Amino acid sequence: MHKLIILVTPEAEGPIFDKQWPQFLHLAESMPGLLREATIRVQHMLYGDYPVSMLHELYFESQDALYKALASPQGQAAGQIIQQITDGYVTLMVAEHKEDDIENLRKYRQPESEAADAE
Repeated sequence: MHKLIILVTPEAEGPIFDKQWPQFLHLAESMPGLLREATIRVQHMLYGDYPVSMLHELYFESQDALYKALASPQGQAAGQIIQQITDGYVTLMVAEHKEDDIENLRKYRQPESEAADAE
């Protein structure tokens, strides 16, 4: 699975952003091949030099599907809107997405007693 990650900085957010964000979402959500999306509002920056106030992720089956969606009329229009409403205070990234469920992770977790002995 691949995803488009949109990082929005605090400088981007304001009245124009708030007013036009739904329009961006409508276009992004209509891109062909979109499987799911997630919006993440940052509560606190714990560490780092790059301030981010919001992340938005758009998930696709493959990198090819993602690029086809970006090249679609909906993807092109969504890209124009995100650039306009953030005034360039945005970063776009393409990433391969892998995840694991807790049941599988527990199979490989070292028991606490063994972890304490290792120290």
